[in-house]
Amino acid sequence: MMDIDTVLVFSAASFALAVTPGPDMILVAARSTAQGRMAGVVTQFGVSAGSAFHAIILALGLAQLFLAVPYAYDLVRFLGAAYLLYLAWQAFTAPDDFSVQSTTNLRQSYIIFFRQGFLSNVLNPKVALFYLALFPQFLDPAKGAVAFQVLVLAGIFLIVDFAVHGVVIWLAGGMRALSVKGRSFTTWARYFLGLVFSGLAARLILDGQR
Repeated sequence: MMDIDTVLVFSAASFALAVTPGPDMILVAARSTAQGRMAGVVTQFGVSAGSAFHAIILALGLAQLFLAVPYAYDLVRFLGAAYLLYLAWQAFTAPDDFSVQSTTNLRQSYIIFFRQGFLSNVLNPKVALFYLALFPQFLDPAKGAVAFQVLVLAGIFLIVDFAVHGVVIWLAGGMRALSVKGRSFTTWARYFLGLVFSGLAARLILDGQR
């Protein structure tokens, strides 16, 4: 059983990391600004699911593959960049009814947002390396199964991360609510989101250092 001091220190570390702007925060903020708070929340659920996937991989010991096989890291990195560029192209070429509110099938749109958040996180190998760097500092084999401890820490991190990003989503969504609705806004939103996806892709492509 993990002691309360470990939980509190890890929670503080998670909060410090969550408030630091990164790809996930940029993605949910851009989605919320472009298509509303609900779109941002659904995207965040996808991001959280991606983080949970990385935690499971770490618990199984597979995350060390990126350290043992550098080519695996580069392969995932470039796949992630290619996917983000594909999302950018979709945003740039979307019709003027890009807004969620004007979409007839909201459920399908939210599934797409969830999938995009999930894949953008899963295809970012630096997330796996982040878990490898942070989590071992708080693990103690003498206090029970290490895999279980990893999942507990991951749960804490996901809660803290979701809470912080929830504030970001609320603030970014407010920008959309204050904006003038109409074709000019939806066009601006398309290009804004496309530029965000392009920037995140460029970051992955140029980030050769682990």
